[in-house]
Order: sequence, then structure tokens, then C-alpha cells
Amino acid sequence: MARALVLLSVVLVNLLVNQGRASENQRLFNNAVIRVQHLHQLAAKMINDFEDNLLPEERRQLSKIFPLSFCNSDSIEAPTGKDETQKSSMLKLLRISFRLIESWEFPSQTLSGTVSNSLTVGNPNQITEKLADLKVGISVLIKGCLDGQPNMDDNESLPLPFEDFYLTMGESSLRESFRLLACFKKDMHKVETYLRVANCRRSLDSNCTL
Repeated sequence: MARALVLLSVVLVNLLVNQGRASENQRLFNNAVIRVQHLHQLAAKMINDFEDNLLPEERRQLSKIFPLSFCNSDSIEAPTGKDETQKSSMLKLLRISFRLIESWEFPSQTLSGTVSNSLTVGNPNQITEKLADLKVGISVLIKGCLDGQPNMDDNESLPLPFEDFYLTMGESSLRESFRLLACFKKDMHKVETYLRVANCRRSLDSNCTL
């Protein structure tokens, strides 16, 4: 009888611990989604404000010459469409999100310094800090997903894309700023999508529609 009570106590303790971990994991996921949503919204506001300050001819030229596919993050392997994203595992989506956020650590400082003078975005220096916070949060989620297993992500050994990618293309200041903003918005949209689907994967929901 006493042994049965001990076993029951152990089972209950393990159940409570697992419930606590699941609750904390959900909190971290929710926090990460909220953070990247804010960054995506901020990116959209920045590029909208930038375009509002352009002359009609400048806006027309930029809309023609800028290919959204030509961004710093193109060197990071990622799902190419909705179907591939929905089929990707939670761990894969978290790792890609981590790499995308990491790729903006240096460019975000340029974003804050060269673009903010013509925009109203609060304190632009907070962008780099927000990215760093989100990177830490995603890293914790990846560790939780691995559950003590070694991280075998091959991408970790790859060098980051060129730190000064957006500054060495020989473009005018106007085109350089527009490319920087458009790519930032594009990548934040990607991360928001991947984290939403990863959170859905966590719930084992087979209907993780975008």
C-alpha cells in the first residue's frame, strides 16, 4: 500500500512538472509571436512612411527596379510557399526563424541609423534590441523542442550573410534605404508566419492553415 502511494505521488509530481513545462512553453511561444508581430507592424509603418515622403517619380522608379526576392536572407534555406511551410516541422521553422532574425543583427543598426531620420517610428534604436530579445526567445524554444538532444542544425556552422550587404551594392541612398526597409518587412513577415505555424505544430493540429 505504501509503495503504491509513493508511485502515485511520483506520477502526480511528474504530471504537474510536465504541465508546468507545457504552460511555460506556450507562454514563450505567445510572447515570440507577439514580438515578431510588433516588428512586422513596425516594418510596415516604416516603409509606408518612407514611401509617403517620396516624389511620385521616385515612387514609380522604385516600384519598378526593386525585386523583393533580392534580399540578404535569400542565402538562408527556407520554405518557398504555403504548402512547404505547412509541411515543415516545428523545429525546422524555429531554426529558420532564428537564422532570419540573426541575419538582421547588423543590418538593423544601419536601419536605425540611416533610415530613421525621415521616419516617425519612436526610438529606432530599439529595433536591434527587440530583434535580440526575439532571438533569445526563439533559442529557448529550440532548446525546449530538442529536449536535451544535441542541436544537429547544419546551418549553425554557416557564416552569416555579408554584414554590410545592403551598403555594398553601389546603390543610391534612396534605393539603398528602400531595399533595406522592404527586405526587413519581408523577413519579419516570414518569421511571423513560421512562428504561427510552429505554434500550431506544437498543438499537433493537422490543419495549420495560413
